[in-house]
Amino acid sequence: MTTTHIEDVQPLKTREAIADMKWSLKKWCGERDYILFTIGINSGLRISDLLKLKTEDLKGKKSIKIQEKKTKKPRTIHLDAIYDEIQSYIASNTSEWMFPSRQGIKPISPTQAYRQLVKAGEMVDIDSIGTHTMRKTFGYWHHRTHNNLAQLQGILNHSSSQITLRYIGMTEEEERESIIALNL
Repeated sequence: MTTTHIEDVQPLKTREAIADMKWSLKKWCGERDYILFTIGINSGLRISDLLKLKTEDLKGKKSIKIQEKKTKKPRTIHLDAIYDEIQSYIASNTSEWMFPSRQGIKPISPTQAYRQLVKAGEMVDIDSIGTHTMRKTFGYWHHRTHNNLAQLQGILNHSSSQITLRYIGMTEEEERESIIALNL
């Protein structure tokens, strides 16, 4: 299996693709990987921050504060929309880690998370998948829903709006279509 570079990884740009990934993760990988993906696409956290989550961090909470590993900046994560799914998973998870390895004494590695995402993607003919797919999908849908680039740039802790647009996969064609659609 070859490693996908961050530039090659794309966000999931349709609700159907998201639903297909969720279905595939549940069917072929398991609840742990499904919840990892679900939290990832709903929070925009990097894989390094997702994997350090412990069950006690999320038990009974709709939002949590973390310090991002890469930027060292604090960030509040709101999980209201997926609260029930997270709590149900926590109730059946006996590990202290949200995403335990088979041994249960530590979380899965970023490489293992990557392998599971790629496996699930292959089962539903979705390629260009990697651990950044979750964060990019969050960014793409946040931008599409709220159209507030400055806010998204802040959430993702990017230094410029150009970096944010490139990161979420806004292509020249999508920019062109958005301008044409104005029809003023």
